[in-house]
Amino acid sequence: MTDTETLSLLNEQLLSAAQAFAEDASGLSDLLTRFVQDVERAMREPLDIFPVCHHSPASALHMVRRLQTQPPKVIYMELCEDMLPLIENLRDCKLPVALQAFAAESSTLPPDALPVMVVAPLTEASAEYQAIAYCLTHPETELVFVDRAVDYIFQWDDDWKGGLEQLEAEDETVEQENAGLHGTAVGVTVGELKPTFDEFLHFLLRNSNTRYFAEWWDQYVERTIINADYATYKQVMVLVGSLLRHLGRRSEDVRVDLLRERYMWTRIKQHMRQHDIQPHEAMYICGAAHVGSEVEEFGTSRTLIWELPPHTDTRWLYGLIPSSFAAIERQFSHPAGTVSLAEGTWDKSLKAEKIKPFDLKKPDASPRKPTLREMTRNPHVLAEFLTQPPAYAAADKEQLLQWCVQIVALARKNGYLASTADSIAIYETAILLAQMRNRQHPTPYDFQDAAITCLEKDRTPKKRTISHLCQILLGGDRVGTVGYASLPPLAQDIYDRLAPLEIDLFAKTNQRALMDFKIHPDRRACSEILWKLHYLFGNLVVRPIVGERKLGHVPIQESWDVLIGKHQREIIQLGYEGVTLEQVLEQRMKALAFAENSTAALALKTAEDALLYRISPRLARELGLHAITLLEQETSATNAPDIFQRARRLVHYYRTQPDGLPDWLEALITTGYAHYAAMLPQAFADIGTRPEQIAGMLGFIFTLESLALALGCQRNQLLLGLQGAAQNEIPPDKLGLLWTSEWLLGLRDIASMREFLTHILSDALRLPTLPQYLNGFVLALNFAPGIARFVVELLSHVFGSVTDSTLLMWLPTLILQLRQHHTILQPLIKEASVVFPASLQGFMNWQPPWAETRAPIPSLQTSISPQLAEVRDHLLAAPAATYAIGAWLGLDLAAPLNGRTDKTINALLQTYPESTNALATFIG
Repeated sequence: MTDTETLSLLNEQLLSAAQAFAEDASGLSDLLTRFVQDVERAMREPLDIFPVCHHSPASALHMVRRLQTQPPKVIYMELCEDMLPLIENLRDCKLPVALQAFAAESSTLPPDALPVMVVAPLTEASAEYQAIAYCLTHPETELVFVDRAVDYIFQWDDDWKGGLEQLEAEDETVEQENAGLHGTAVGVTVGELKPTFDEFLHFLLRNSNTRYFAEWWDQYVERTIINADYATYKQVMVLVGSLLRHLGRRSEDVRVDLLRERYMWTRIKQHMRQHDIQPHEAMYICGAAHVGSEVEEFGTSRTLIWELPPHTDTRWLYGLIPSSFAAIERQFSHPAGTVSLAEGTWDKSLKAEKIKPFDLKKPDASPRKPTLREMTRNPHVLAEFLTQPPAYAAADKEQLLQWCVQIVALARKNGYLASTADSIAIYETAILLAQMRNRQHPTPYDFQDAAITCLEKDRTPKKRTISHLCQILLGGDRVGTVGYASLPPLAQDIYDRLAPLEIDLFAKTNQRALMDFKIHPDRRACSEILWKLHYLFGNLVVRPIVGERKLGHVPIQESWDVLIGKHQREIIQLGYEGVTLEQVLEQRMKALAFAENSTAALALKTAEDALLYRISPRLARELGLHAITLLEQETSATNAPDIFQRARRLVHYYRTQPDGLPDWLEALITTGYAHYAAMLPQAFADIGTRPEQIAGMLGFIFTLESLALALGCQRNQLLLGLQGAAQNEIPPDKLGLLWTSEWLLGLRDIASMREFLTHILSDALRLPTLPQYLNGFVLALNFAPGIARFVVELLSHVFGSVTDSTLLMWLPTLILQLRQHHTILQPLIKEASVVFPASLQGFMNWQPPWAETRAPIPSLQTSISPQLAEVRDHLLAAPAATYAIGAWLGLDLAAPLNGRTDKTINALLQTYPESTNALATFIG
C-alpha cells in the first residue's frame, strides 16, 4: 500500500469520525481534510522536510538516525540567519548555551525598551543541536540558517514588548536561582508548538487529563513517535503540527508565521539556485507547525520568491551566553523540570537504541554507523496511532522506585515525618493514578500527585511543600558555560588580568581570593579589576569581604568572594559595550553624568568615582566641569548635603597630592560658595527646603570658606545672604541655623540666644516648638562645632526645667531627631563629656559652667567719703595743677564732664585709692 492509499484511508476514517461526533459534519470534515492534505503535501515535497518540536528528545533521536543513515549535502534550519557565524564557537562551550543578538542603540525601537536581546538556547537533546554538531564535525555538509534575521523580529511582531514586560513581572516571582540567565531577552527556537490560543489550550488540557501542554505532548505524541520509523514520525509530526497551526494559534501569530515561512522558502530557493543544490540533496529542519504552510512560496517546484523587506539601521552584536534548564523553561513558559525530564528521556533512549549522538567535544574521526533495527513500512501505523491509545515505552520500575525513595529522603530533610512505608504508598498510588488516567506507566506528573497525596500534611514544617520538593527532585537544573575562546575580547581581558589570583574563574561555586599586597604586590592590579567589577555589578559578581575603597587609601590586605563563573552572562554582556573594562566604565559614567535628569551631585559623584577607580584625570575634569554647569542651573538646595560632603573629600584628597587642587575643583568651590550664599534668603523662606539641606549649604560655605576667600570670593556675599534671610519670618526648625551663622560672623552673641530660648521655656504656648528650635542648633554642629557647649546647655535646661509629663511627650521626637543626625553628634558628645562629671560622686556639689556666678563688676558709686570730697573740692578750687598733670598724660581735663566720665573717674579712684590717700595726707 502506497503513502497515497494510506492517507486516503486516514482521510476516510477522519470523515467518518466527523459525521459520528459532529452535528454539522461539513465544517469539521473540511478541517480534517485539510490536515490530511498538509501531510500529503509534505510527503510529496522533493525537499526532505524534517518537522521538529522544541527540545524534543524524539526529534533529536530521529535526527541522529536520519543523519547517520542518509546524510544530506545541505541542511536548512529554522534559525535566525545572522546567528550562523556563532556556531563555530560552540566547540569551546559546555551546554546549555544560547546564541544571542544584542542591540544597545536604535532609531526605530522605543528608547525605554533598550537594550534589546534575542536568545536561541541550545541543549544536547534537541534536533537543532544534533544537526549543528553533525555539520561542524562533517565539513562536507553545509549548514544554512534560513529564518528571518533578528532585525525582522521587532519589525513584524507587534507584541514583543508585551512579552518583555511579562518576563520582567515574572522575575519577581521566580524561585529557581538560574532562571534569569536570559534576562529580558526575546526567545527564538526551532519548533515552537505551544498553542497561543488560550481557549483551545484549555480545551485540549481539560479533555486529556493533563495540566500542561508539555505533559500532553509527552503523553500523546513524544512517547509514541520516539520509537516509530521515520515515515511515521514525519506524518504524525506534520499532522499534529497542522492541528496546532489551524486551531491553536492566534490570528496575529499566524500572520507572523506566514511572513517567516515566505522568508524561509525564499532563502532556501536562493541558496539552492546559487549553489546548484537539488532538492533530494538537502534537508529542511523546521517546526512541525510550519510544514502545513499555505504561502505561495512553499515547495521547491515553484520558482516564486518573495522580495525581502529592508533592514533597519539597528546595529546588532552577536555572541554566546550561558544558559540553563531553568532559564529555558522560564523563557518559553514550560513547567519546572520539563527540560530536565526531556534530557533524562534522551539519555534513556540513547542507551536503549545504542545510538551515539553527535558531540563537539569528542569528535570521532571514523564514526561507526550503529546497527539500526529494520524500519518496515507498515501503512496502518499512522491509522493505529490515531484510533487507539498511544503505545508507551516499557515501564521503568527502577526509576519510579528511585523517585519514591528520594522524595521520602528529601521530605525528611525538610521536616516531614516520612518513612519507608510512605515510599511504598507513593509507588502504589502512582501506578493507581496512571491506570485511572489510562496510562500504562506512571508519568512524572502521576508521581508528583502521588507524593503530594501521601506526604503532604495540614501545615508545612519548613519553607518547602511536597510539590516544591518534587520539582527539585525531577527538575534538576544544569547551567552551561561559554569557553574562553568563545568569550568577547573584554571578557577574555578580565580573565587574563585576574589570572594571578590562581582561582577557577569558570567554577559555578563561590571562589575566595585572598590578597596580601606585601607578599604579592603584583595582585594590586587584580584588586583594581575587582573593584571596577564591584562598581558595575555591586555584590552580584564579586563581593568584598575585607577591604575598602576610599580616596587616598592604600590597602594592605583584601579578601574577595568571586562568582564570575556563576554570573558569566553579566561579564559577557560587558563585551557588547566596549573593548576594555575601563572603556565601559567611562561610557557608563558619562551616560550617568550627562543624562537629561542628571544633577550636580550625581555628576560630582561620577567625577569622584573616576578618581576612585583611576579611570583618567581627563574624565574627572570633564565630569567635574559638567557638575559646575549643573550646579549653576540648580534652583534648590536638595543635593547640597551630598555636594558638600563630596567637595570636602575631594579637597582633602587633592591637598595630599603634589600638584594640589585642579582648576575644576577650585572653580567648583568658588561657584558653590557664591551660589549657596545667594540662595540663602530663598532657602530660609521656602517651606519646601528642609533644614538638613540648608545645613548642607552652610556647611559648604563655612567649611570651605577659607579656601573660597583665598580663591577670590568675598565674604560680603555671605553677609548679604544672611541679612536677606533675616528679613523674612524664619521657621523654628531653621532659626538655629541662621543664628549660628550670625554667631560665627560676630553678628550675634550667645547671651541673646540664651535669653530667647529661656523665654520659650517659660512660655507655655510656645513651649511645644522647642524641639524644632533645638533641631536647628543640632544641625549647626555640622559646620560650627563651637556651638556644642551651648547645645549641651540648652539640652540640660530642657531636661532640668520642663515637667516630666511634657518631657515624656517630647522624648520620641527628640530621640528620632538625634538619631537622624548621628553623624554630626560627635562634637556634642565630646563637649558633654567635658562639661559633666565623670562619676556619680562628682554630681554632689557640681554646678554647670553656665550656672556659675561670676564676680560682678564693682558698682559705680556716686557718693564718696568725706575725705575724698574734701580733696575733690581742693582740686576743683585750684585746677591748674590737675590740668598740668592731665596735659602731661595727654588728657584734656578742661573739657566739661558728663555723667559717664564722672562715674569712670570715681570707679578709677576707688579701684586704686593709694594715690588719693597719699595726696590727701600731703594736703592734710
